[in-house]
Amino acid sequence: MNLRDVFLGLGSNLGERQVALQNAAKAIGRIPDVKIVWGSPVYETEPYGNSDQPAFLNAALQVETILDPAGLFQELQQIEKEVGRKEGERWGPREIDIDILVYDGLVFDEANLRVPHPDIERRKFVLVPLNDIAPDLVHPVSGLTVSEMLRECRSGGSVVRSIHSLKV
Repeated sequence: MNLRDVFLGLGSNLGERQVALQNAAKAIGRIPDVKIVWGSPVYETEPYGNSDQPAFLNAALQVETILDPAGLFQELQQIEKEVGRKEGERWGPREIDIDILVYDGLVFDEANLRVPHPDIERRKFVLVPLNDIAPDLVHPVSGLTVSEMLRECRSGGSVVRSIHSLKV
């Protein structure tokens, strides 16, 4: 079985944000057939889309897995529920959000899952932590590296390194 390199984005802006990120990272590390390779620093970021909500904490993880995109997505959705995510408005406040950003260079498009994550190149809050762990990662559609996408990103909003970190 081939191990696949996968990059995940994590975010939280409700409740104990750092605790939610840490609990999500620990739970990801407990998924059978998933190994956390690297974690980014944590960043405090302005909300995206709906600005009338609390600031987020965001981070990125690199994992290795033999799970396919749909199987991994299912596991991540279960973790979101366990950590306390409730259904809400798009781009609204949330206890935890875990996204598959890039899955081993694959392009995957089904009803509830698109990989690479749509709009990754327009989201500084995703690109900054991802750049910390994978600046040379190539987007499978645009062909740009993470560092190139970050240089070209024009999205507003502050992304400030937090005093927090993920223990992975």
